[in-house]
Amino acid sequence: MSAGRGSEYRQDVNPRPGPHDLRASDADRELVISLLSEAAGDGRLTLSEHAERSEQALSARTLGELARLTTDLALPSGQPIKLYSRRSVSAIFARERREGRWVVPEAFPVTAFFGDVVLDLREAILQSKRVTIFATAIAGQVRLIVPEGVAVEMDGRSFFGIRSVRGRAMTTSGSSPGAAATSVIQVRTLALGGAVKAVTARRSRWRLGARRR
Repeated sequence: MSAGRGSEYRQDVNPRPGPHDLRASDADRELVISLLSEAAGDGRLTLSEHAERSEQALSARTLGELARLTTDLALPSGQPIKLYSRRSVSAIFARERREGRWVVPEAFPVTAFFGDVVLDLREAILQSKRVTIFATAIAGQVRLIVPEGVAVEMDGRSFFGIRSVRGRAMTTSGSSPGAAATSVIQVRTLALGGAVKAVTARRSRWRLGARRR
């Protein structure tokens, strides 16, 4: 990577404020209240604790305020709202998956080194209508699952690797996204004996972080 390219890359992934301060939606509050009700039903919360936390959930303004209400009720993988501390995603001789209600940064690196990464964006919160993912797959696989109406632009390099985009309302680099596309995922790839794939799935609870600011 040249000095100019390296400088551009670092600028693209320059740290930005975390997701904790993003505004919460009614759907986010409902997810948290649902878990609180389950916890009260099986005895993890008393009725008074349930009432207090539910009131706090209804008045919460940010995702961080909501996430604090459930940290002691479920493992990280079972949290209704997932606020990851690291922007980057790496799977080195391992598997890594991000799914559910998680915040997708405007730009971030993803690395699969003899491993597998799955980024499920169907219920995710996009911080921007245009997201850039720097995907590196070395004898591994990076797989994106995007909802309908979101376009994908994929470019970069591939040496004995695979790059593919499948599904409606998705495009490869060099052609414009369809008129119905609400946002764009740009994937800059480096595949060395690995694979970077994107596939469209049916729309789930899809929200854009940019819209709730």
